[in-house]
Amino acid sequence: MQAMVVVATAVSCGLVFGMVAGYSALCGGLIALSANVYFAYKAFRYFGARSTRAIIQSFWSGEMGKQILAAALFALVFVGVKPLEPIALFAGYLLVLGVGASALLLMKNNPKH
Repeated sequence: MQAMVVVATAVSCGLVFGMVAGYSALCGGLIALSANVYFAYKAFRYFGARSTRAIIQSFWSGEMGKQILAAALFALVFVGVKPLEPIALFAGYLLVLGVGASALLLMKNNPKH
């Protein structure tokens, strides 16, 4: 779902505000998506009652790595992408983060166990 939001945001910004806004929104969305993929990889490696300590550690390291990765990717985009539309960049980033944060609210059949 997040990947679809990246594409939809980039295309929408590109059509409404121009090509620079489109690829800026694409960059922002890809930053959020990349950071979330990293977190998912790190956080969900362990499972089971015997792995409680490893699960907690992997969630913590996944979240820290996610923040560091996002900051580094933002720095790379600001340094390497010219011209850039910062508002579109952050809009793409925030929209993808919003979809990830509200995914449970969007699911109709959310098991509660």
